[in-house]
Amino acid sequence: MFNRGFRRNRATDNENVSAMRPGDALRARQRSSLIAPMNRKLPIIVVALVVAVFAFGAWLNLRVADPPENAAVGGMVVNVSIGGPFELTDHTGARMSDEALRGNYALIYFGYTFCPDVCPTELGEIAVALDVLGEAGDRVTPVMITIDPARDTPEVLAEYVPLFHDRLVGLTGTEAEIKDVAEKYRVFFRRFDDPNFTYYLMDHTSFVYLIDPQGAVASMFRYGTPPEDMADAIRQHMRIRANS
Repeated sequence: MFNRGFRRNRATDNENVSAMRPGDALRARQRSSLIAPMNRKLPIIVVALVVAVFAFGAWLNLRVADPPENAAVGGMVVNVSIGGPFELTDHTGARMSDEALRGNYALIYFGYTFCPDVCPTELGEIAVALDVLGEAGDRVTPVMITIDPARDTPEVLAEYVPLFHDRLVGLTGTEAEIKDVAEKYRVFFRRFDDPNFTYYLMDHTSFVYLIDPQGAVASMFRYGTPPEDMADAIRQHMRIRANS
């Protein structure tokens, strides 16, 4: 039984082999040799297509369209509600509100006089930006609002602010007043005691706020923004407002 079955299989194999035409084996090998590279290339093609789709999507996201005339230009575009009314005490001891800044631009910075590096650096950059603006700089009021009212009294500010610019306004107030204005401008700050210093420091965010003549925050500048870039952005805002 087994042998008959074995012979029958051999006979069938012989019939299949005899039925093959000359060149069929070669053509079969050629087809397999073509299909194998295609099978290997298929994953590469799929990966390339996926990469191309993601690259196109990234390009669409990064593409910058022309902003409308009323959009903020230069600096960081402000898409949330920032800023608001305040009334504080200036470095001369007089009370001053945000209304005093209306009609011109203002650059507001939150810092403190005991700051060892970041604050004086940023105030210096603001002063340079005003110098770069030339005559247009006269239309911009630089302001520093302290986040350390316990130490930054009007007398302390009066000695500090002229070191950076003769028109720099220093503002202080009660702890409640400073907390209120900081919250309106979304400024974070807290006391930090460092054992390496004999006095405490303050952790705080470091942005410069450009205020337009109506008292709204037009844009913001990150710490480290070159003063030339800051001045250029202010010029853009002035030019757009003049043409509107």
